[in-house]
Parts: sequence; C-alpha cells; structure tokens
Amino acid sequence: MSVSDFMTKDLVTVTPDVRINDAVDLMKDHNIHRLPVVDNGRLVGLVTQGIIEAAMPSKATSLSVYEVNYLLNKTTVQDVMEKSVLTIAPGALLEDAVYKMRHYNIGVLPVLSDADKLEGIITNNDIFNAFLDISGYSLGGTRVSVKINQDEVGFLAKVGDALAQHHYNILTLVVNRRPTEKIVQMHIDTTDSEGVQAALEAAGFEVVQAELSDAPR
Repeated sequence: MSVSDFMTKDLVTVTPDVRINDAVDLMKDHNIHRLPVVDNGRLVGLVTQGIIEAAMPSKATSLSVYEVNYLLNKTTVQDVMEKSVLTIAPGALLEDAVYKMRHYNIGVLPVLSDADKLEGIITNNDIFNAFLDISGYSLGGTRVSVKINQDEVGFLAKVGDALAQHHYNILTLVVNRRPTEKIVQMHIDTTDSEGVQAALEAAGFEVVQAELSDAPR
C-alpha cells in the first residue's frame, strides 16, 4: 500500500499573493482546512485554518472593525504560511506517512514527485479512509477472529485452506499483535458465519469471534 493509493489528488491550491480573506473563503467553499501554496508549479508553503486563526487579531485588540478588515485585506497567504513543509513521495509506504505524521504531530503531508511536482496531499482523514478500506468495513459478510496459539510456519496458508475447502473466500486479512497474543482477523465473503466458524474449528483453529458484518448504510 503506497501513499498514492490513498492520497487526495483533486487539490485546491493558492498562490502566495492570495489574500487571507480569499483563502478562508476557498476553504469554506470546498469544506477543507488547509491549502497548499504553489508558485510556478512548485510547492512553496502550506496555509491552514489554524495558521490563519493564529494570525488574525485577537478579540482583545484595540483595533476598530474597519482597521481589522483593512489589515486582513492587506495580509496575503505569503505573510502567514508555513514555509518549512514536510512532504512525502507518492511511492512511499502508507505506514511511512502515518509514522511521519505521528512523529511530527502534523495532520497533512503534501505529496511530491521526484521532480518536485505536487501530486496530492495525504491527511488524517485519508488515513482513516485507508483503514476502512483495508479492513473491508463496507463489504458486509462475516468477520472472524482466530487466535494464534503459537508461531507456526504456514499458519495463514492452513487457515486459507480450511476456508477454501468449504468455498469461503477471504476478502481481507489482518494480524493483530496484542501484548500477550496474536489474533488473525478476517473478512469472509459469506453471510454463513456459523459455517465459517464450524469449518475453522473442525480444522483445529481456536475461533475467538465469528459474526455477521453489515455494510454501513
């Protein structure tokens, strides 16, 4: 799974000379909280809702409403944008993006090609969408959890064989490494949850949970 699989490609951008008020209107119109700042096709900064709010005069200011509006009309994106922007490559692993965002406590990474072309951005929401996609959340069927009692070469292959013998197809599979145990969590393409559990238990596996998973409405 790479960043390019889950990044947002349809971008709304601004140039450095755009006024703050216009940048705010863009964010409202597109229901977004951040804008990459591009100059001649190259990323030069990032402006976010938080950056703009921090740059605005506080409610305790002695400036009049007219003075505040005049100031905001004179202030451009270039005056307040974050210029030292962390980025990531489109071919980077999704896990690399997650680690970078967590490590630096940021909510967005612009995605740049080798030629420094802005190809997209990946945000917290994109990561959440990726998790839902990987887990097969919207697919329906049966969710089943099998406990790994001891590390064994070919364990997953044996689980797959046990299900295939009964014509059950695995849609997604994740190994959940808990502090004291490992759990294989699978999404099976069937509504026969009892049959899935019976097939696995007959093959000697310890089924922790097997239940129907309704697709969200």
